[in-house]
Amino acid sequence: MSTIDLTDCRKLTYKQLGQALHQGFSPIVEVESLDGIYTVHFHHAHGVADLVDDRGKVRTFMGTGEIRDLLGDLGLTHGVLTCADQCGDEMIGVPGKPITPDEMLTYGTRIAFR
Repeated sequence: MSTIDLTDCRKLTYKQLGQALHQGFSPIVEVESLDGIYTVHFHHAHGVADLVDDRGKVRTFMGTGEIRDLLGDLGLTHGVLTCADQCGDEMIGVPGKPITPDEMLTYGTRIAFR
């Protein structure tokens, strides 16, 4: 099994994720919701990596159950559910300030995979 280099890693396939976890990778898992479509991001010491398919496209999910099963099978136990930032309402002219990625993780909802 080859070692996964995470110093410049922005994309991880499911297989690479399993290998990295076996080698001690311990990310903060973010499940991001955008109007009922979910994506998975792994925050780690060198940045953020997206869960991608074998072609390198970001994997999307129509619900959290499949994510729970996939990540739970690899031994991950929990993550943070965040919602894509909508910072204002242009229809009524309400200004807003986008929240930072750190704030999204801080104020997201803790979810379990196992």
